[in-house]
Amino acid sequence: MSSLPLGRVVEIERRGLRDRVYDLILEMLLTGEVEPGARLSIDSMARLLDVSPTPVREAMVQLERTGLVTREALRGYRVAPPLAPEELEQLFDARLVIETAAAGGAVRGGAAAVTALRAAHAGHVDAAEAVIAAHDDAGVPLEVTKAYFAADGEFHRQLFLANGNHYLLEMHDGLGALTHRMRQAVMGGPDDVREAVAEHETILDAVERGDAEAAVACMRAHLEKVRARSLRDTDR
Repeated sequence: MSSLPLGRVVEIERRGLRDRVYDLILEMLLTGEVEPGARLSIDSMARLLDVSPTPVREAMVQLERTGLVTREALRGYRVAPPLAPEELEQLFDARLVIETAAAGGAVRGGAAAVTALRAAHAGHVDAAEAVIAAHDDAGVPLEVTKAYFAADGEFHRQLFLANGNHYLLEMHDGLGALTHRMRQAVMGGPDDVREAVAEHETILDAVERGDAEAAVACMRAHLEKVRARSLRDTDR
């Protein structure tokens, strides 16, 4: 078996480094390690991550496409501000299109998909209970919040996997960073997580019954309620 030319090997290694740098910076953005509006110096990030500026610059170009960072002419990059109400509205309009389609098609996934969805729901319930237990006047600890976001997102992603339409899944993943940023910005208290768990349960019940029409209706109701809670929280 012939080996790859040296130039191809170098290119693969370069892309691998860029992807790792992208993942590291993305994690910093999603966990709130850098504040909205903060300047992101390519040279400073390169020193922090112990890499050259090139993969950081390439990662920033990718992150700009997600909406998590913005580029200012001659000034570099900044962490994007929280989503404005009109941006939240547009995000939910997009989610309604793809997530109702995913929920309706999830009934085609069969018993294995239902089992995976039920497990994801159980994880969401556990994470919600942790939020409720940890909530106090200071809010919720970061690690508990992160676990809740992950569990909430996993339930939604399992619907796309059950649906089996990889184009829908790619669109969902494309909105993933913005959806996560929205969750961070509007994280509510115990009442919000209780409501989300109950809404997820109605979707799960519909998929388990094989009722695609009900699954679509339940997902639409869930997203509209999340929209209302999100817009309410941005007005505080």
